[in-house]
Amino acid sequence: MSNDPSQETSTVYVVDDDAGMLESTQWLLESVGLNVQAYSDGRKFLDALGDSRGGCVVLDVRMPGLGGLNVQEELQKRGIELPIIFVSGHADVPIVVRAFKSGAFDFIEKPFNEQLLLDSVQQALEAHHQSSHLQLGDERADALISTLTRRERDVFLPMAQGYTSREIADQLGVSVKTIDLYRARVMKRLGAERLPDVTGIAITAGLLDPSNLR
Repeated sequence: MSNDPSQETSTVYVVDDDAGMLESTQWLLESVGLNVQAYSDGRKFLDALGDSRGGCVVLDVRMPGLGGLNVQEELQKRGIELPIIFVSGHADVPIVVRAFKSGAFDFIEKPFNEQLLLDSVQQALEAHHQSSHLQLGDERADALISTLTRRERDVFLPMAQGYTSREIADQLGVSVKTIDLYRARVMKRLGAERLPDVTGIAITAGLLDPSNLR
């Protein structure tokens, strides 16, 4: 069991219509001391979730009724930013791309390696814990952004909007390599682990409208 404080109040929600897979995943996660809630249906999960903010979701892509991508969409509509780890026995490329474009934390093919899933869940919980701290309020976001140089700011906003290094390089008339360097510096200055953290800081500071994301 981890002593990580990010897991003390966190719940791992497992949603899978395969009863055997649901039970074995729940058992695996509970065996390392995680708090787990299991659901065999996407709609039941959404109904039970309420406005929960702590934890992450291990979500099957293909389920009767409400599929995983629809569940992801519904969570976003509610403004619930739980990291989502998709699992699927049918990981065709368009689905993977769509999941990641919509902000998925990870995508794991079934049958999966148990350690791979555990590692992904631990990382998702930690990332969510850190991003929650990053969203403590306008003043903290403003203070973080004020540490950026002018050039870093030029990269920060399009980066927060979801533009690729190539697109930002074209906008600013510099090389992709230069943009990659600046992206790394922006992440470091903001104390951001992942791109969604950068987006969250920009939104909190009022510099970015959530509806203006790509």
